Amino acid sequence: MSVLTAEVAKRAMDAIPPQAMGRVAGVLGLKVRVVGLDAAVSDLVEVQGPSPVLAEVTAVDREGLTCLPLAPVEGVQVGAAVRATGGPLTVAVGEQLLGRVLDGLGRPIDGRALPDGLERVGVDHEAPNALDRPRIDRQLGLGVRALDTLVPCGRGQRLGIMAGSGVGKSSLLSMIARGTDADVNVIALVGERGREVSEFIHHDLGPEGLARSVVVVATSDAPAVERMRSAFVATRIAEWFRDQGKDVVLMMDSLTRVSMAQREIGLSAGEPPATRGYPPSVFGLMPRLLERAGTSPHGSITGLYTVLIEGDDLQDPIGDTARSILDGHVVLSRRLATAGHFPSIDVLESISRTTSRITDPEQQQAARRLRKLLAAHRDVRELVEIGAYASGSDPDADAALASMGAIDGFLQQSMDDQTPTPDAWNRLRQVVAA
Repeated sequence: MSVLTAEVAKRAMDAIPPQAMGRVAGVLGLKVRVVGLDAAVSDLVEVQGPSPVLAEVTAVDREGLTCLPLAPVEGVQVGAAVRATGGPLTVAVGEQLLGRVLDGLGRPIDGRALPDGLERVGVDHEAPNALDRPRIDRQLGLGVRALDTLVPCGRGQRLGIMAGSGVGKSSLLSMIARGTDADVNVIALVGERGREVSEFIHHDLGPEGLARSVVVVATSDAPAVERMRSAFVATRIAEWFRDQGKDVVLMMDSLTRVSMAQREIGLSAGEPPATRGYPPSVFGLMPRLLERAGTSPHGSITGLYTVLIEGDDLQDPIGDTARSILDGHVVLSRRLATAGHFPSIDVLESISRTTSRITDPEQQQAARRLRKLLAAHRDVRELVEIGAYASGSDPDADAALASMGAIDGFLQQSMDDQTPTPDAWNRLRQVVAA
């Protein structure tokens, strides 16, 4: 009888292997110290409490693990049991995600469960090999005339949208989501106000835009790890669609809030603050995230990343680092926004580094002509306002003053107006030929 019992116990132990358990040694600020448990950096552990709390391992040393929780830790006590999950964060991917709204960890928040049959993949993924990336040689229409003609975007390009608060970044992204030629939109709203999320999805994006989009949301009250990880979750979903041969637009609002979340994480883990309080890990995270977008042998991810400029200073650390990594940038002007000019794109301060490869010489000449007129108008605007400009002093300025009504009509566009790219180029030719 005892032999039989021992055999049954052995089979049971083989079927359900014992789990390694650690315990909480302390909770301080954002971090939880765990001892007695083996895990690697980026692995998830589960802290037992009134309700189990997942935490991500961010640092390891001989004394234990430093973990950052993915949910509030109210009720967690010293000595609470901690279980290793055996791996890092994973996310469900598949065609059925289109039209869905997920939280920063890839869980549905739109009131519907995820369908069966979705594949689960790790959030961390290698960027395509630099030598395996096809060249960017085709334009991707965004539906916004000022962008498609004066700051053209290629399929697989990465553009930064630089702006201060309240100048129309989210509205511009919603226009692009509805008007782009891409097959799929993946939209990451990181650190947004909770009130604005529903407004963006139902009003700005609308049913038409949502139907071909996957929206990942981590509001400003979400834990720092969730806000940071939401950027990687959205990128991983976009990578899956790219691997299926699709052209994807990945829109992230905003890269600055991802960096601020990583700043919280780094400082909590004991990193020293560096430039404006950002620890070194922030400047290591940005290329690791941004390089994952782009072309691959299968499809493309066109990345549009908003960068919240502190005090409208384009030289702030995050904006400066982003410009050095990305393939161009679009600057939104507060002066234009307050004047009711939408979209408030400062064409003269914006640049696309792939223009020469995705447009033909005739298109480039038309765009250069309009830029020249805008620059001439900028140079004489103050003189005109005080009545000090003499007509005939500058032929370009005279042409710009005569054409500004048509130019403004071309550059301004309502949110409900999605202009196909060929029509945008035709309108540009008409404006510069007038």
